[in-house]
Amino acid sequence: MDKNVKSFDEFKKELVTNPDLQKQFQDNPVNAVQQFQQKNPLETDTWIYRIIVLAMGLTILTIIVGVIVLIFNGKITDDKTVPTIFTAIGSAAIGALAGLLAPSPRQSTS
Repeated sequence: MDKNVKSFDEFKKELVTNPDLQKQFQDNPVNAVQQFQQKNPLETDTWIYRIIVLAMGLTILTIIVGVIVLIFNGKITDDKTVPTIFTAIGSAAIGALAGLLAPSPRQSTS
């Protein structure tokens, strides 16, 4: 009978309106609370990851296009003349994207 709640206020509302839960809470508050599980938005909302991946991907593509434009305009002639900010932002975006897309380590239950 596990129920998902979005907030503590939702749990309080359920406690006020549900007489069975009130009885359970009076008898054993720990067990009554444990039947409710609060979900982390990072686990349930896939749009968070989509937006972040899209933003990092657009950042990387923008930097690549910017460097190509600067090469065609003659502002960049070799690796030493690439603006440092492009290198820093591009490296950070690639690292963030790799960190998001890499699988999370699993905890052992032994």
